[in-house]
Amino acid sequence: MPPKPLPASVNFRVEVADLHAHLFQVTLTLRKPQALQRLSLPVWIPGSYLVREFSKNLQRLSARQGKEDKHGADVVQLDKCTWQVDCDPRKPLTVTYEIYALDNSVRTAWLDSARGFFNGTSLFLQVEGQTEAPHELTLIASPAIKSWEVATGLESVKVSKNGFGTYRAAHYDELADCPVEMGHFWSGNFNAFGVPHRFVVAGAAPSFDGARLLADTQKICETEIRFWHQKDVTGKVGSKAAKSVTLKPPHTNFVFMLNVVDDGYGGLEHRNSTALICNRKDLPRLGTAAKETVKQSDGYTTLLGLISHEYFHTWNVKRLRPAEFATYNYSAENYTSLLWFFEGFTSYYDDLLLRRAGLLDDAGYLKLLNKTINQVMQTPGRLVQSVAQASFDAWVKYYRQDENTPNATVSYYTKGALVALCLDLTLRAEGNTTLDAVMRELWKRCKAGPMTEDDLAAVLQDLTGRSFAPELTAWVYGTDELPLKGLLQAAGVSVSEDPAQSAQVLGARVTENHAVQVKTVLRGGAAEQAGMAAGDEWLGVEVGMGKTATTWRISKLDDVVFYAGTAPKVIAVVARDKRLLKLPLCIPKGITTWRLAVREPKQVANWLAG
Repeated sequence: MPPKPLPASVNFRVEVADLHAHLFQVTLTLRKPQALQRLSLPVWIPGSYLVREFSKNLQRLSARQGKEDKHGADVVQLDKCTWQVDCDPRKPLTVTYEIYALDNSVRTAWLDSARGFFNGTSLFLQVEGQTEAPHELTLIASPAIKSWEVATGLESVKVSKNGFGTYRAAHYDELADCPVEMGHFWSGNFNAFGVPHRFVVAGAAPSFDGARLLADTQKICETEIRFWHQKDVTGKVGSKAAKSVTLKPPHTNFVFMLNVVDDGYGGLEHRNSTALICNRKDLPRLGTAAKETVKQSDGYTTLLGLISHEYFHTWNVKRLRPAEFATYNYSAENYTSLLWFFEGFTSYYDDLLLRRAGLLDDAGYLKLLNKTINQVMQTPGRLVQSVAQASFDAWVKYYRQDENTPNATVSYYTKGALVALCLDLTLRAEGNTTLDAVMRELWKRCKAGPMTEDDLAAVLQDLTGRSFAPELTAWVYGTDELPLKGLLQAAGVSVSEDPAQSAQVLGARVTENHAVQVKTVLRGGAAEQAGMAAGDEWLGVEVGMGKTATTWRISKLDDVVFYAGTAPKVIAVVARDKRLLKLPLCIPKGITTWRLAVREPKQVANWLAG
């Protein structure tokens, strides 16, 4: 028998302090503290590049050493997220505190009478000097939640049938990277090439078709395991030959945790799990015919794309990762210029792998790609900021968006996906290799670990026999337009232009709820030239001149173009700081968006099928 593991040096105990006050009670026990033991709570969570100051939710921190310690140990706060405890190193140290949890997102923590959820970065203090030591977590089923169940990717040590009990992590990073879901949730299981996967869904309506979600997710997981470990696979999925194939994905189990809400969307990757959030109406519904699998509703397709994206991160960013993330600094920003690769290339593959999993047809995939292209083309900031700089500036720009964001920056998700598209189509056109092969070679070259841009350049050189420095310089560090049209046409895709929607024609992004509120005035657009500003309420338009002029009240942006008719110029009536302004607005012509379609079916199928 293998020897029993030694007791963990760091032990956390989590229980409910007060459901209705949304408070977790956390108890930290150290067997061997330092004389002046420092403890710190992370300020950010890996995968979401914003300092969120999780310590704002921590309260009532106290420490003691043994039951006889009636007065407690002295605790001094050193900065916004760090505390120092004056200890006797010969005695165990116990630290208790509460965490307020009412953020219904994937990034922090939540607790109410129906559900509990937390990321380790929101609850668990780092113990200076012991972050590499084994950690244990004990989840307590207090009377208020005794009927709840637990889902987590952590290794269980001794747990009840509901999942409460003790779990083990090899070190702090592993503990912090395994979120916990608690409550009454739907749960299903499947195996992907022998790897057990669990999917839990909280908050679903009775019409939710869990079997279909499970089957579609299994297709995604098997497709992505084959993608990364293609040389290990023989035979077709589901065939007798495939059942004997031994794959070696980097995880031995995986948990999907989906929180279903009335209005929400997002996901966050973890080493062997992912936390997801989606709209309740986007779930598959009972009674939907199986033959409609390829032609999903837009909402369900979006959810499948999110699942595909976060699962792909199991390889690309959680293991193959920026060299700057080899060791996380949880107390400050961790900068990298490579998010265009780790998020952007993942965004390229998320929908593409839906196509390869049989969950989209070619036309359906091109529709999604079309949307990404138009999003980037309609963002003036693409001509201002490179996608490498956007990666570095994520901490202050992408995650702190305001009315000027579209004018000043570009998304490393969407433009990064288009850089991947350009690279893939270029490699295929030259006939040497594919981006698929590049990704797999990077995985092997970097030993599923830290990676630099030099590694990408070296793999491209090795597989093609030429340098891709000119392309990477232009596409990643430049702000010129990407060569999308020519590459797509060469791949068998037709690219035509359609009249743009009103928001793009008028150069404004607005909210419409019985009135038109200007959110963003796009750089160089008609609204900017007219003198509009974010925050204006657009009340109406005056059309014509003199006695024939008429003024129309508008309730949506399309009304402007409708009432303007063929007039090249109107007067926009806006309210700003309680003043009514009349602004001359020219209606531009010839503003278009792209429309992609399959021109050469076999050629497109060869690309999309891999």
